[in-house]
Amino acid sequence: MARRIYITEQDRQRLAESIEVLRESLDKRELPHVRQLEAEIKRAEIILNPQDVPGDVITMRSRVRLREVRGGTTQELTLQYPAEADPQQGAISVLAALGTAMLGYRVGDKFEVVLPKGKREFQVEAILYQPEAAGDYNL
Repeated sequence: MARRIYITEQDRQRLAESIEVLRESLDKRELPHVRQLEAEIKRAEIILNPQDVPGDVITMRSRVRLREVRGGTTQELTLQYPAEADPQQGAISVLAALGTAMLGYRVGDKFEVVLPKGKREFQVEAILYQPEAAGDYNL
């Protein structure tokens, strides 16, 4: 069974709005990603007050360091809304398979994701920046 994940109410609302906008102009190839994100939101524990978010949870716009369990390689990524994504700068969309998969996990958690090169397992090594922990509640 998948571990519990956490999403702030503000992120839940913004993601729901993003999904609605996407549905209006959705490229059919994106539909599985949208459905996966909806499933993740549905299973998440929603945190109403952003001040109550533990500092080790990946929230939207968090900068994190992930380690691939099998190969040991690490990467730093910022989880972004689709319009803000810039893979060249390490800003990954929440609609990308890895972006959806990492949302809501905590430092030390492991999670699996199916990528174009196959199934991979990652561990959250560190949260380098989290808006809520930094007091940036309205980004």
